[in-house]
Amino acid sequence: MYKPKIGISLGDVNGIGPEVIIKVLMEKRILNQCIPLIYGSSKVISYHKNIVNPTEFEYSNLSSAETPVENKINIINCWSENVNITLGEPTEDGGKYSALSLERALTDLKNGLIDAVVTAPINKQSMSKVNFGFPGHTEYITQFFGEKNSMMCMVREDLRIGLVTNHIPISVVASSISKELIGKKIKTFKESLIRDFGIEKPLIAVLGLNPHASDGGVIGDEDETIVRPAVIEAKKNGNLVFGPFAADGFFGSNEYKKFHGILAMYHDQGLVPFKLLSFGEGINFTAGLPIVRTSPDHGTGFDIVGKNIANPMSMRKALYQAVDIVRQRKTFDEWNKDPLVKQGTHQEGDDSFNPDEFDQ
Repeated sequence: MYKPKIGISLGDVNGIGPEVIIKVLMEKRILNQCIPLIYGSSKVISYHKNIVNPTEFEYSNLSSAETPVENKINIINCWSENVNITLGEPTEDGGKYSALSLERALTDLKNGLIDAVVTAPINKQSMSKVNFGFPGHTEYITQFFGEKNSMMCMVREDLRIGLVTNHIPISVVASSISKELIGKKIKTFKESLIRDFGIEKPLIAVLGLNPHASDGGVIGDEDETIVRPAVIEAKKNGNLVFGPFAADGFFGSNEYKKFHGILAMYHDQGLVPFKLLSFGEGINFTAGLPIVRTSPDHGTGFDIVGKNIANPMSMRKALYQAVDIVRQRKTFDEWNKDPLVKQGTHQEGDDSFNPDEFDQ
């Protein structure tokens, strides 16, 4: 089985990122699945290692990702100077070294030295102190790879929620949404569900923008003039897309369980139900990029850092999800290069469904 090289950016040195990374990688079984490379500093790792106090955590110090040591944790030292660590505080150093770690990991990913990147949490205040210029990882990574139509997705096993808009004020959500944008996101979502998750015929639900999906135009007209036409257009193009659904009833009635993917219009519409259903077990995945990037579904945890109580579950899931997607893409690409390889195989999908059941 192919063992991918997974880069892990350190995140904010003042947050729980290093702690959860150590807690995940101290489990030796992970080394059977991948070759982990932490992008940061052995000095910073040693500082947080003293907090976690793992029974065993051996690593190799490297200056380059060209020759990682298999069956061992690798630390790529991105800087040599001492770092002023101030646990739980948004500082300039927190932003500076978050950015250095991330940029080095993405550069190695672009150059083919690693197969995927798992990003530990950064703090927006810390990043603003070094003029990061982006609201989050997703936007920065998208531009880094010269792409325009990526999509933030939250994933937990069979629950996958994609977003039409990401980190923007709620006051500009409605004006930011268009039929064309929703159409692009549906296309990105479908392609990712097929290539990254192995779902041959994905069923996608689209949530309405307004309460009750506008209630027939009584509560705004965006769902009738923008969202529904986008869904209709996507159906005409051969996609199994349904909606717009009223978001509250959609999740409250467990309707979400019938779909492979759910497209939400804005950040909290998708992340509130996702975190209610999956907090600590879900991950963030950036769809629509030529590379694989995942992250845990939590932030820097400034309120609990240094107490050795941070839950590593989401970071563990993010690492394993990155491994799974790298392998799935490899398999998918091999299928498409050689039709004989694909013959006799079957991907996940539901060949027997009633489309009338979902029509709104």
